[in-house]
Amino acid sequence: MKLRARDCRPFFDAVDEKAKEMGVAVTTAVVGPEGNLIALERMDDAGFITPDTAIAKAYTVAAFRSMSPRFPDGLVIQQWFKERNPQLMANASVFSNGKIAASGGSHPVFHGNEMIGAYAISGATSGQDEEIAEYARKKVGWDKAAADDTVTEGVKQHINDIYSKMGLGDRKL
Repeated sequence: MKLRARDCRPFFDAVDEKAKEMGVAVTTAVVGPEGNLIALERMDDAGFITPDTAIAKAYTVAAFRSMSPRFPDGLVIQQWFKERNPQLMANASVFSNGKIAASGGSHPVFHGNEMIGAYAISGATSGQDEEIAEYARKKVGWDKAAADDTVTEGVKQHINDIYSKMGLGDRKL
Protein backbone atom coordinates (compact mmCIF):
# COMPACT_ATOMS: atom_id res chain seq x y z
CA MET A 1 0.00 0.00 0.00
CA LYS A 2 1.17 3.50 -0.75
CA LEU A 3 0.15 6.55 1.27
CA ARG A 4 -1.21 9.24 -1.05
CA ALA A 5 -2.20 12.87 -0.61
CA ARG A 6 -5.91 12.03 -0.76
CA ASP A 7 -5.41 9.61 2.16
CA CYS A 8 -4.26 12.57 4.26
CA ARG A 9 -7.48 14.62 4.01
CA PRO A 10 -9.33 12.78 6.83
CA PHE A 11 -6.22 13.06 9.02
CA PHE A 12 -5.92 16.79 8.33
CA ASP A 13 -9.62 17.25 9.13
CA ALA A 14 -9.23 15.43 12.45
CA VAL A 15 -6.14 17.51 13.31
CA ASP A 16 -8.06 20.70 12.51
CA GLU A 17 -10.99 19.59 14.67
CA LYS A 18 -8.85 18.82 17.73
CA ALA A 19 -6.59 21.87 17.34
CA LYS A 20 -9.62 24.18 17.17
CA GLU A 21 -11.10 22.49 20.23
CA MET A 22 -7.81 23.14 22.07
CA GLY A 23 -7.56 26.73 20.79
CA VAL A 24 -4.27 26.29 18.93
CA ALA A 25 -3.23 26.63 15.29
CA VAL A 26 -0.89 24.03 13.82
CA THR A 27 0.65 22.71 10.64
CA THR A 28 0.51 19.04 9.69
CA ALA A 29 3.00 17.27 7.42
CA VAL A 30 2.84 13.74 6.04
CA VAL A 31 5.87 12.17 4.35
CA GLY A 32 6.50 8.87 2.60
CA PRO A 33 8.74 6.17 4.09
CA GLU A 34 11.76 7.79 2.42
CA GLY A 35 10.94 11.16 4.01
CA ASN A 36 9.62 12.92 0.88
CA LEU A 37 6.64 15.21 1.44
CA ILE A 38 3.24 13.78 0.49
CA ALA A 39 0.96 16.49 1.89
CA LEU A 40 1.13 19.61 4.06
CA GLU A 41 -1.58 21.75 5.60
CA ARG A 42 -1.15 24.91 7.67
CA MET A 43 -4.02 26.36 9.68
CA ASP A 44 -4.56 30.07 9.05
CA ASP A 45 -3.06 31.32 12.32
CA ALA A 46 -0.22 28.81 12.60
CA GLY A 47 3.24 30.32 12.82
CA PHE A 48 5.16 30.91 9.62
CA ILE A 49 7.90 28.47 10.62
CA THR A 50 5.54 25.62 11.49
CA PRO A 51 5.45 24.11 7.97
CA ASP A 52 9.25 23.70 7.96
CA THR A 53 9.17 22.31 11.49
CA ALA A 54 6.38 19.82 10.75
CA ILE A 55 8.16 18.57 7.63
CA ALA A 56 11.43 18.16 9.56
CA LYS A 57 9.72 16.29 12.41
CA ALA A 58 7.96 13.90 10.00
CA TYR A 59 11.18 13.40 8.00
CA THR A 60 13.07 12.60 11.21
CA VAL A 61 10.57 9.94 12.23
CA ALA A 62 10.70 8.38 8.76
CA ALA A 63 14.49 8.38 8.79
CA PHE A 64 15.02 6.97 12.26
CA ARG A 65 12.04 4.63 12.44
CA SER A 66 13.09 3.01 9.21
CA MET A 67 16.55 2.51 10.73
CA SER A 68 15.48 0.72 13.91
CA PRO A 69 12.44 -0.21 16.01
CA ARG A 70 14.18 1.70 18.82
CA PHE A 71 12.63 4.91 17.48
CA PRO A 72 8.81 4.66 17.60
CA ASP A 73 8.24 8.44 17.69
CA GLY A 74 9.84 11.87 17.83
CA LEU A 75 9.88 12.00 21.62
CA VAL A 76 12.03 8.87 21.88
CA ILE A 77 14.35 10.07 19.11
CA GLN A 78 14.82 13.40 20.91
CA GLN A 79 15.51 11.83 24.31
CA TRP A 80 17.76 9.10 22.89
CA PHE A 81 20.05 11.68 21.26
CA LYS A 82 19.90 14.01 24.25
CA GLU A 83 21.20 11.22 26.49
CA ARG A 84 23.82 9.84 24.10
CA ASN A 85 25.07 12.37 21.60
CA PRO A 86 23.26 15.71 21.37
CA GLN A 87 25.86 16.96 18.88
CA LEU A 88 24.88 14.24 16.41
CA MET A 89 21.28 15.53 16.28
CA ALA A 90 22.57 19.03 15.50
CA ASN A 91 25.03 17.66 12.95
CA ALA A 92 22.33 15.53 11.31
CA SER A 93 20.21 18.65 10.94
CA VAL A 94 23.10 20.42 9.23
CA PHE A 95 24.00 17.63 6.81
CA SER A 96 20.32 17.06 5.93
CA ASN A 97 19.78 20.78 5.20
CA GLY A 98 17.67 21.32 8.31
CA LYS A 99 15.43 18.30 7.87
CA ILE A 100 16.16 16.79 11.29
CA ALA A 101 14.01 17.88 14.25
CA ALA A 102 12.70 15.54 16.94
CA SER A 103 9.71 16.41 19.07
CA GLY A 104 6.29 15.23 20.17
CA GLY A 105 3.42 14.93 17.73
CA SER A 106 5.34 12.85 15.20
CA HIS A 107 4.96 9.13 14.46
CA PRO A 108 5.34 6.57 11.68
CA VAL A 109 2.35 5.22 9.75
CA PHE A 110 2.16 1.47 9.18
CA HIS A 111 0.04 -0.72 6.95
CA GLY A 112 0.52 -4.23 8.28
CA ASN A 113 4.26 -4.60 8.77
CA GLU A 114 5.24 -1.98 6.22
CA MET A 115 6.06 1.58 7.23
CA ILE A 116 4.26 3.62 4.56
CA GLY A 117 5.02 7.09 5.91
CA ALA A 118 5.22 9.38 8.90
CA TYR A 119 3.37 12.46 10.12
CA ALA A 120 4.04 15.41 12.37
CA ILE A 121 2.09 18.24 13.95
CA SER A 122 3.80 21.55 14.74
CA GLY A 123 2.64 24.82 16.23
CA ALA A 124 1.48 24.15 19.77
CA THR A 125 3.52 22.82 22.69
CA SER A 126 5.15 19.42 22.17
CA GLY A 127 2.54 17.89 24.48
CA GLN A 128 -0.34 19.53 22.62
CA ASP A 129 1.12 18.47 19.26
CA GLU A 130 1.26 14.93 20.65
CA GLU A 131 -2.34 15.03 21.91
CA ILE A 132 -3.62 16.34 18.57
CA ALA A 133 -1.62 13.75 16.64
CA GLU A 134 -2.89 10.84 18.75
CA TYR A 135 -6.48 12.05 18.45
CA ALA A 136 -6.26 12.34 14.67
CA ARG A 137 -4.37 9.06 14.24
CA LYS A 138 -6.94 7.13 16.24
CA LYS A 139 -9.84 8.85 14.49
CA VAL A 140 -8.63 7.84 11.01
CA GLY A 141 -7.32 4.42 12.08
CA TRP A 142 -3.65 4.85 11.16
CA ASP A 143 -1.33 2.38 12.88
CA LYS A 144 1.87 3.72 14.40
CA ALA A 145 3.43 0.30 14.92
CA ALA A 146 3.93 -2.76 12.76
CA ALA A 147 1.24 -5.44 12.94
CA ASP A 148 3.77 -8.09 14.02
CA ASP A 149 5.71 -7.05 17.08
CA THR A 150 9.36 -7.90 16.48
CA VAL A 151 10.74 -5.47 19.06
CA THR A 152 12.78 -7.30 21.69
CA GLU A 153 11.93 -6.98 25.37
CA GLY A 154 15.21 -5.16 26.02
CA VAL A 155 14.39 -2.50 23.43
CA LYS A 156 10.84 -2.17 24.79
CA GLN A 157 12.18 -1.65 28.30
CA HIS A 158 14.64 0.95 27.00
CA ILE A 159 11.85 2.86 25.24
CA ASN A 160 9.53 2.60 28.25
CA ASP A 161 12.34 3.93 30.47
CA ILE A 162 12.66 6.93 28.13
CA TYR A 163 8.90 7.58 28.34
CA SER A 164 9.09 7.38 32.12
CA LYS A 165 12.01 9.86 32.24
CA MET A 166 9.97 12.24 30.13
CA GLY A 167 7.01 12.05 32.52
CA LEU A 168 5.05 9.76 30.20
CA GLY A 169 5.06 6.69 32.44
CA ASP A 170 1.53 5.85 31.35
CA ARG A 171 2.76 5.28 27.78
CA LYS A 172 4.17 1.85 27.05
CA LEU A 173 5.56 0.22 23.94
